[in-house]
Amino acid sequence: MVKIRWVAGAVLTAGLVIPTANAVAVSSYGGGAHAWAPAQGNPGKIAVKDNSDDGDPVKAEYYRQSSPGTKRTLWNHSGYRRTVYSGSGSKIIKLRAIDENNHAPDDVGPWVSP
Repeated sequence: MVKIRWVAGAVLTAGLVIPTANAVAVSSYGGGAHAWAPAQGNPGKIAVKDNSDDGDPVKAEYYRQSSPGTKRTLWNHSGYRRTVYSGSGSKIIKLRAIDENNHAPDDVGPWVSP
């Protein structure tokens, strides 16, 4: 009986400790732009970081679960090595990073889904 309780306790503990697929972050890179979700542990937040020291802004394009037909954009005009976070909302379902290049084609990352 003690062995059964120990096994049941171990299974319950493993279920609480091992992250689920919903908690795993995904990233998209486009040139010097890096976008990811969930951000700050919140499935309704996205982040975009500028990793290129070129003076051009970066952005993340994304879709939310509550409005899957509406493309949203999170701009980062803060500069090199700075990160910008979106407000909280419904779960982010698709995202991509874009490095804006003045007078040249933008560097566009692939669409990814958390």
